[in-house]
Amino acid sequence: QVQLVESGGGLVQAGGSLRLSCAASGRTGSIYTMGWFRQDPEKEREFVGAISWSGSSTLYKDSVKGRFTISRDNAKNTMYLQMNSLKPEDTAVYYCAADSRRGLYSSTNYYEYWGQGTQVTVSS
Repeated sequence: QVQLVESGGGLVQAGGSLRLSCAASGRTGSIYTMGWFRQDPEKEREFVGAISWSGSSTLYKDSVKGRFTISRDNAKNTMYLQMNSLKPEDTAVYYCAADSRRGLYSSTNYYEYWGQGTQVTVSS
């Protein structure tokens, strides 16, 4: 089993920045792909971005391209989401996810492991 714990959420003004972290524990050697998702209470969980094991491949939701950057430090078993130029519509609970299979996918169905989420609130 793999456990994922997100941190770094909070309240920020529009235009500001936040850095989320996702720490993995357990059978971390089985993880290949990791991703970030977010969910507004009134909407379905949506894909934000994903990263391969090496970090050489990434995939982003169109609306966050150029503002968000995903990275990972495998020595620390941690993935990051640097969020810049935040907008009120970025407000959501952000979840990290992981899977042992190769490939970058945007579907929630693809990922086996999930964290509990961290709240990000962007005020206007």
